[in-house]
Amino acid sequence: MTLTSSRIVFLGAGNMAEAIINGLLDNGIPTANVLVTDINQDRLDYFQKQFSVCGSKDNSSAVQQADIVVLAVKPQFMSEVLAGVKHAIPSTALVISIAAGLTAETLEAQLQPNTRLVRVMPNTPALVKEGIAGVAPGNHATQADLELSEALLKSVGRAERVEERELDALTAVSGSGPAYVFYLMEAMINAGEELGLAPELARELTISTVSGAAKLMRETGLSATELRERVTSKGGTTAAAIARFEEGDARKHLHAGVIACHARSIELSKGNG
Repeated sequence: MTLTSSRIVFLGAGNMAEAIINGLLDNGIPTANVLVTDINQDRLDYFQKQFSVCGSKDNSSAVQQADIVVLAVKPQFMSEVLAGVKHAIPSTALVISIAAGLTAETLEAQLQPNTRLVRVMPNTPALVKEGIAGVAPGNHATQADLELSEALLKSVGRAERVEERELDALTAVSGSGPAYVFYLMEAMINAGEELGLAPELARELTISTVSGAAKLMRETGLSATELRERVTSKGGTTAAAIARFEEGDARKHLHAGVIACHARSIELSKGNG
């Protein structure tokens, strides 16, 4: 089974489902092979208008002919949705979950025995095809299932295969990571405005700086430390900024924030909402 020939059903019509469907269609997946379900008719109408993809409010009927079922509903609604489709999903279908905090064990317990499940953790840059996602097999997933899942995610960026136990760490670094970058960008934009720059200029300078720095690091292969040191001349303007960051333990707090995110991800995966 290939991605191009697969009948793919998305249970849930949220932003991530939209991003992946857009990527799939741009990569040659026929619109007739994609179906999306949701309780919100406005979202179904949007998918029909935007992508010419059929929609349905009937999850059970939608999955009956599926080769791939993507679980894209919010975690708090997952049990209800799975109860309605458990017996309708074909035994040959691959189930891919993009729901955060729900372990393979939890999901498999609500599906038919031996269901082939793959958990993935994408991030929001998938909306502009710059995502990075972790892919982890469930107890019955095969090598082919992992490759199929990776192909689906590569339509919106990159995919890295990990063990499920690593997904919480991946969530802390890349899943929530865009928010850390936006937090930094907020501060840069606000400071620029305070220094007299027009809001539009402060925004553009910040966006280009962050984008360019990321590209420089990727293309040179140099470490973040080395690249930072190259910009930071002793006694210079950058050194003054870094010194103030260090005075406030900015690095320590950022590190602690990533660790806190990891801890919270573990709590959620254990059902401690």
